[in-house]
Amino acid sequence: MREPISTHPFAPYEWMLSLRYLRARRKEGFISVIATFSFLGIMLGVATLIIVMAVMNGFRQELLEKILGLNGHLLIQPLESPLTDWQAVADRVSKVPGVRLAAPIVEGQALASSPFNASGVLVRGIRGGDLARLSSVASTTKPEGALNSFDEGQGIAIGKRLADQLSLRAGDNVTLVAPRGAVTPMGTTPRIKAYKIAGIFEIGMSEYDAAFVFMPLPEAQAYFNRAGDVTAIEVYTDDPDRVDESFRKLIHDAAGRPIYMIDWQHRNATFFNALQVERNVMFLILTLIVLVAALNIVSGLIMLVKDKGSDVAILRTMGATQGAIMRIFLITGAAIGVVGTVVGFLLGTIICLNIESIRHFLSWLTNTELFSPELYFLSRLPAEMSAGETTAVVVMALGLSLLATLYPSWRAARLDPVEALRYE
Repeated sequence: MREPISTHPFAPYEWMLSLRYLRARRKEGFISVIATFSFLGIMLGVATLIIVMAVMNGFRQELLEKILGLNGHLLIQPLESPLTDWQAVADRVSKVPGVRLAAPIVEGQALASSPFNASGVLVRGIRGGDLARLSSVASTTKPEGALNSFDEGQGIAIGKRLADQLSLRAGDNVTLVAPRGAVTPMGTTPRIKAYKIAGIFEIGMSEYDAAFVFMPLPEAQAYFNRAGDVTAIEVYTDDPDRVDESFRKLIHDAAGRPIYMIDWQHRNATFFNALQVERNVMFLILTLIVLVAALNIVSGLIMLVKDKGSDVAILRTMGATQGAIMRIFLITGAAIGVVGTVVGFLLGTIICLNIESIRHFLSWLTNTELFSPELYFLSRLPAEMSAGETTAVVVMALGLSLLATLYPSWRAARLDPVEALRYE
């Protein structure tokens, strides 16, 4: 055997041999099939991971925007005595740096009914100026200008899904029935009152569009027997993520009275924790697809090494080093993983950018409603790609693919030329 010839790593002949081994020949058809399935597995695994992570990110982001667009980032509730001084408290809190809005509200449950149907609703009394600053409601309310005279008691605003359920439109009357009404010698009687629908809003979250009714604050105080006080004050800030560390103490000091505060993270903790757990579990499960594809690379390369044993022996006798042999098979296996990862990344990105169009097409094709708003709360399928998560998926797939090639390449490099050529 000749002395090993020293060549620089990843020389042209190493690439030439590696790419030649990737091309299928008749007697190596089974190895080619394994390589194809490995490529498809990595491609689909990467694409699926990117799509699922993007959809779950979009789902969380969309829900977060809808929830925080309607509900305050911090809720102030009274302690020891009712919030009869709500006007002064709201004014002081609104002057805290970073506070966008401090909106006093009166909330209560009621039954909304029409001649056609009935549904339970959450009635929220709010000042017209505060409601106009909630863009998720004000910007979607139809007809335009419906909230201009909201404080004057010209009507109420209801969600679009509620209007559809009750078969009502703007200008119609809806009857609200509250369980706690006037107190009589015979007991408390329900309060029943008809209100004109001034406007219909559509937030885009089915649970809110089907349950919320906005009413002028003075009318809500009278309707729910609030003697000049309010239920709570909703506080909206510039930075919801830092509401606990940046605003809690400042708002507590500004209130100037005993209050109880709860932020949006604690109010929705169970919901968002469940989303996070589901997201992590989905990532682990879908990673197994990439792992299985990487194991296919291992089996395919081991078979290729056994099949090319005589070629390896001849190369060694011609002076190829163990490192060169290892790099040849390393390039062969890594090429499958790299190309599969790149194609999977492109496929996942294209689907994420056009996911709503794809959903409509599949709904038309199968004649079913995919991503039903009643089940998933949102009226559209969101997809929000995260640069960090997408990079992590790509790096993980490339890493697994490269790790899968190490053992077969090492076996090829350790092959004894004498043993390989003994029976040739």
